[in-house]
Amino acid sequence: MREPPRIQGGVTVTRMMLGAELRRLREEAGVTPQQAAAHIRASHAKISRIELGRVGFKSNDVADLLTLYGVTDERDQAAYLALVDRANARGWWSQDNDIIANWFEMYLRLEQEASVIRSYEVQFIHGLLQTEDYARAIIRTRFSAEPDY
Repeated sequence: MREPPRIQGGVTVTRMMLGAELRRLREEAGVTPQQAAAHIRASHAKISRIELGRVGFKSNDVADLLTLYGVTDERDQAAYLALVDRANARGWWSQDNDIIANWFEMYLRLEQEASVIRSYEVQFIHGLLQTEDYARAIIRTRFSAEPDY
């Protein structure tokens, strides 16, 4: 058994990497998702969501799963549970969760993690760099019969 991973990154990366690590541990232990779910009194779907990093983690569930997977060293368990705390930190958007669609949360999480955004435009200057005159000229070439504004 190797030691817990040292995950660099924010909440989303930690959540996804911890989920992947739990899946790896489960598979190495020869435990099926159904067995893991039964062990924490949950559904197979919950195990899937946990392993994909789509939901937060409950410390008790992770501790029970680690024991089931054979991770019994107290220091290793403590390291995993510290990752649980990092993975469960709330993002800036959580204060507005009543107006943000559930499906959009992952986009916000990934954007928060991004350090670089790259864009490639084949024919035009990227929209963020366009001037008003440039945009008008491009629109005029497409809609030449329309009046100028």
